[in-house]
Amino acid sequence: MDAKWLAPDWPAPPNVRAVCTTREGGVSQGRYESLNLGDHVGDLAAHVAENRHRLAQAIGTRPVFLRQVHGTGIVALDAEPGSVSDGSAADACTAAAIGMACTIMVADCLPVLFTDESGQRVAAAHAGWRGLAGGVLEAAARCFAAEPMAGPAHGASKVIAWLGPCIGPKAFEVGAEVKAAFEAHAPEAARCFKPAPAAGKWLADLPELARQRLREAGVEAVYGNDGSDGWCTVGNPSRFFSHRRDGVSGRFAALVWKV
Repeated sequence: MDAKWLAPDWPAPPNVRAVCTTREGGVSQGRYESLNLGDHVGDLAAHVAENRHRLAQAIGTRPVFLRQVHGTGIVALDAEPGSVSDGSAADACTAAAIGMACTIMVADCLPVLFTDESGQRVAAAHAGWRGLAGGVLEAAARCFAAEPMAGPAHGASKVIAWLGPCIGPKAFEVGAEVKAAFEAHAPEAARCFKPAPAAGKWLADLPELARQRLREAGVEAVYGNDGSDGWCTVGNPSRFFSHRRDGVSGRFAALVWKV
């Protein structure tokens, strides 16, 4: 894999692989330079197809791309690899089978990868503020509830999560309705918002909001994005695509799969 891609630092079991791409390693030009994986953002179809081919070759398995709609739907990718098609309208996916990578495309929203300590299942979720407020992370976490422990104990295997790059808390300006949506669910969400310079606006800490929701869902082992500057898509233009920064932008991806 490209040395400039991100390798999640999390205690995944040996049969689970994960990666988060950056802008490096593709053929797209201009504002899509170079590894744009989004086929819906105005890039040349041939360039996107080549970029996706390079990604598949690099990871040695098939990425399954969703049609993300900022909702909470989740798709199971547990059919035979050849029978699963791209383009399902959903914002999360899960797989227990080998041969398909749960894939989330982003350019400011938060990608969240999941596995469990037993390595029996993986999942990925697209957490923009709407999906996060609506419960997309809880939906992804629930798919592990029926997985048995790898050892002799009974009950669910411990779930772990990794947060990828997203728009950072210094850049994510939102309206009062966003703050209200999270506080209606949990009053403690208020601490994830700080007044923005613009009147009536707030700066939202998307990774911390995700950590709150994951804790509520029983996922205590959360790694990756801590809200610091290096994780911010807006503040790192040479490394990450950002729709908020550029208006028209490519997409990078976070993926998790079993081997």
